[in-house]
Amino acid sequence: MDLQLRDAVAIVTGSSRGLGRAIATTLFAEGCRVVLVARDEEALAATAADIAGDAWDRLLPVALDLTEPESARALVGATVERFGSIRILVNNVGGNRRKLFEDTTDEDWRELLELNLIAGLRLTREAMPYLEAGGSGSVAFVASLYGREAGGPGLSLYSASKSAVISAVDVLALEMAPRGVRVNSIAPGSILFPGGSWERRFHDDEEGKIRFIQQNLPLGRFGTPEEIADAVAWLVSPRASLVTGACIAVDGAQGRSLI
Repeated sequence: MDLQLRDAVAIVTGSSRGLGRAIATTLFAEGCRVVLVARDEEALAATAADIAGDAWDRLLPVALDLTEPESARALVGATVERFGSIRILVNNVGGNRRKLFEDTTDEDWRELLELNLIAGLRLTREAMPYLEAGGSGSVAFVASLYGREAGGPGLSLYSASKSAVISAVDVLALEMAPRGVRVNSIAPGSILFPGGSWERRFHDDEEGKIRFIQQNLPLGRFGTPEEIADAVAWLVSPRASLVTGACIAVDGAQGRSLI
């Protein structure tokens, strides 16, 4: 299926590794002009080299920290200066800080909400004039299975911030629809990739990994970043032109939410 993405300008945040890297790679393969964004300049440069091949004219790596208030304006400015427009924004940057609630601090809450929620909202607000200008802009936020339902002990920071993402997307979709911009979220389940949280959790614990799969993953395996990337690519494409305000679970039936 042709996703009709050729030459569309796409910003993908948190794209030096994991889900962001896979999303950027997939959109680039679909013919997009892609802006890679991450804090680690060295990792970002390595990812850009792997993706670009001989097509550096379609790729722009930008190293910055999106939790800094002025970074959104700088990123949008660099994108428009290089490519002239923005059609797609994938807010993927995020993280976790696993703690029991009683051990969390105000600073923990401020930092996780900034990283998982506010950074993406700020960037979306900054990009809106350009997303609207083309008449078919699309924004995707990477939420989580644990934003759709309780994540369990130690995940109050993560679940609350990801739930807030899903809630904000619903309102943004209503506000942006008359302006021709679609806004959606993706809720990945447990995704395994090198350097990711699940790999770290089960390092040297193969038996624990097997138990987790048996108890939680009906398909009998973890998901891959590429499976999330394929879903995102479809969601931001014209092939999903009637989909807005949705949260799409990509979790192999791991989730138990009724919505």
